[in-house]
Amino acid sequence: QVQLVESGGGLVQPGGSLRLSCAASGFTFSSASMSWYRQAPGKERELVAHISNTGSTNYVNSVKGRFIISKDNVKKTVYLQMISLKPEDTAVYYCRALRVDGFVFWGQGTQVTVSS
Repeated sequence: QVQLVESGGGLVQPGGSLRLSCAASGFTFSSASMSWYRQAPGKERELVAHISNTGSTNYVNSVKGRFIISKDNVKKTVYLQMISLKPEDTAVYYCRALRVDGFVFWGQGTQVTVSS
């Protein structure tokens, strides 16, 4: 049974930092591509950052230079380090796994609120 469990969200002031974690189980983590998406109220879910099974990364332009995605194949966890947070980063952040057979799995989401 595939599970993705996000943690690390919360309330932070503008300019602050957070690190999101997504603990995975039930599939071969090292072979999967992992991504972080976010969805703000009234907006569509958007891709924030992606890391392939080989470790290559890409980011949406609005977070380049501020967010870093990484993965630990031993801990089966993907991270999203976020710095210099802005109010427009406020959203529910979701972890997504793309398994080698093409199946996609989602976590339940974690709320990030950037506000003074």
